[in-house]
Amino acid sequence: MTNTDLSFYEIITFAFSGDEEIKKSVHQSAPLLLLGGGMYLFLVFLSWLFLEEKKYAFLAERFIHRQYVWFYAISSVLFTAVIYISLKINPLLALSASVGSTAFFITDGFKKNAAEKEAQFLNPNVGAWSKILYLEVLDASFSIDGVIGAFAFTLSVPLILLGNGLGAFVVREFTIKGMGLIKKFAYLKNGAMYSIGMLGFLMISESFGKEYPFWIAPLNTSVLLFFFLFLSWREIRAAEKPKS
Repeated sequence: MTNTDLSFYEIITFAFSGDEEIKKSVHQSAPLLLLGGGMYLFLVFLSWLFLEEKKYAFLAERFIHRQYVWFYAISSVLFTAVIYISLKINPLLALSASVGSTAFFITDGFKKNAAEKEAQFLNPNVGAWSKILYLEVLDASFSIDGVIGAFAFTLSVPLILLGNGLGAFVVREFTIKGMGLIKKFAYLKNGAMYSIGMLGFLMISESFGKEYPFWIAPLNTSVLLFFFLFLSWREIRAAEKPKS
């Protein structure tokens, strides 16, 4: 918790407590959680938009990808602007933004290192425990995305734990048993990333006092994912049509 009025015991037990004082403390801490998480998610989106190879859904995506060198400049300007606004409201907000940015670059390093390490795993001389430990660290870095994104929907820690647990199980089962199906939907990741970018924007603006209806975040996610699923389905249908 970011509220220093809580004792260590309250910090540990607040997640499963119905005490009104605990709920009040969580509400007071919400801007700090939202800004840190929002910075992290928006940087994830920008990194994908500028740096990652992707199936282009729009011409603008191709153009932006070609300007990949601007990712670091734009990220730095965004970070500076958020820090400037934060300092005018609450210095702790600036620290939260810094933590969110730091978390992004740390986890991003683990993710990019995964591709290089993957080839080493095929080497029989690499010990099993080394592989297991590395995969656990990598898995933790990916899990941070889900935990942070959950704050855009709810501040209830039990719901976050339940949602991320079920989500991890479903995603892994679906990935293992339906990889071919996933690859068919070429624009699915585009939808996920645009959703992450919008969630990051909403969380940042909410941390500065902007209020949105509770249904905005889930509606945004649903509309974007269904839209890009439709683009993927349309491309599949076009590919299946016999050529004249």
